[in-house]
Amino acid sequence: MAAQANRVMSLGEWEEKWQKGTTGFHQSHVHRMLESNLQKVVAERQQVRFFFPLCGKAVDMKWLADMGHIIVGVEICEKGIKQFFEEQGLQYTEEPVEAIPGTKVFKSSDRRISIYQCDLYKFSSAIEGQFGGIWDRGSLVAINPCDRQRYATLMMSLMEKNCRYLLDTLEYNPELHRGPPFLVPEEVLKKIYGESCEIELVQTGDAFEERHKEWGIDSLLEKVYLLTLKAK
Repeated sequence: MAAQANRVMSLGEWEEKWQKGTTGFHQSHVHRMLESNLQKVVAERQQVRFFFPLCGKAVDMKWLADMGHIIVGVEICEKGIKQFFEEQGLQYTEEPVEAIPGTKVFKSSDRRISIYQCDLYKFSSAIEGQFGGIWDRGSLVAINPCDRQRYATLMMSLMEKNCRYLLDTLEYNPELHRGPPFLVPEEVLKKIYGESCEIELVQTGDAFEERHKEWGIDSLLEKVYLLTLKAK
């Protein structure tokens, strides 16, 4: 992990990825590990409010909204947000966010999906309250390693007491790929979340694909964890 410890991606670099269309992290289908673990997150609840950090144009948002859940996402790139609504055939509005100067929120016409175009760290529970579910796919693994505790503190501040947080991580040899996505082993999760959250490994799978050879790696393990707040 030392090989990646000082790696820093600027917001501008993420914007450039969207502009160039080099968003290899985007999936055109619902994530298989979200599908297989959905009931662990929903836990028989109706109209769960889900938070999607660094949501991009994840089709998972529309899938959950169609089930009656409420979705709030944050994404820095306006292009990705507009592509989401256009590709999903959803009408939307754009509104300024007074609490975060220079920020806009894009809302579907039925108000089930809201995506804030802003720096994630400018978002807070003061904007949209707390959430009953979080789907973190491609977010923790994307942020700069030096920001992980800051990130975890934000995520926990957005969790209702009964929130169920599904977290997707990747493991590979960090000496072979500088990231992102970054290696996030369980020891890191315990360090940044362990004091306040129960951490349960719920699924492990081989995520290696032909395209990953370009990273210089020959194996890629995907692990999904369920995080819940410890009783106080």
